[in-house]
Amino acid sequence: MDRLRTQRIRESVIEKALLLCALASILTTIGIVLVLIFETFSFFEEVPILEFLTGTTWAPMYQPQHFGVLPLINGTLMIAVGAAVIAIPLGIASAVYLSEYSSPKVRQTVKPVLEILAGIPTVVYGYFAISFITPLIRVFVPDANIFNAASASIVVGIMILPMISSLSEDAMRSVPRALREGAYALGSTRFEVSTKIVLPAALSGILASFVLAISRAVGETMAVTLAAGATPKMTLNFFESIQTMTAYIVQVSLGDTPLGSIEYKTIFAVGMVLFAMTLLMNIISMWIKERYREVYS
Repeated sequence: MDRLRTQRIRESVIEKALLLCALASILTTIGIVLVLIFETFSFFEEVPILEFLTGTTWAPMYQPQHFGVLPLINGTLMIAVGAAVIAIPLGIASAVYLSEYSSPKVRQTVKPVLEILAGIPTVVYGYFAISFITPLIRVFVPDANIFNAASASIVVGIMILPMISSLSEDAMRSVPRALREGAYALGSTRFEVSTKIVLPAALSGILASFVLAISRAVGETMAVTLAAGATPKMTLNFFESIQTMTAYIVQVSLGDTPLGSIEYKTIFAVGMVLFAMTLLMNIISMWIKERYREVYS
């Protein structure tokens, strides 16, 4: 009896410890959201929300001050779209190869090496963009700025490539073998099986990986801070210097901005916009995964 009671007490302690860990993460998230909301409302007491959301000039650090966040959103979306254009085709091609073409030995070697890209510090990607990608771009486009959106898009695309490749490959590997064998029995080639059977069957996981990867690109900080520059502007030219929301937050958070000033409060307003964008993308990802999920018995 004493041994059984001790075991029950131990289980109870473990259960409560795990509950505290879960509550700690939840409370931390709630605390972050509350701070963002409080400081953002404080910002909008001084700056009209319509000016903030529709203005096309962002210059809170200079006189006269302008608080239109659209240039920062424009720069952020340029990086996200450029990175997606690079990472999605390469990620899908890598996933198809690893899932349908490679041998188990090759897969066990290539996939971990590919995932190493996700472990490289983002600041290293930033310096790689400045020292290698940008000079290479300027060989073909001499008028390109030293800090430009194209360079940042390329390195961010490399950064999110393992996420797309790994998640898509996992989704494709989960497709039952019977579907492949049935297609082969009807005379389909390996390419036809990959593109017409496996990819549609794994669509929910693949689309979810796209949205999560783009969300990761939207929230990227150090690489775009170093590579893209600090010039908030409304442009679609990838060879010009731009500024993303995360890069602006880094710029103002260096310690020179007075606490409680309107410039200081812009950090939280921009952070709230960034939080809302990434939250929306994660919700879309979960909806896509549930909407297009295939259940196999």
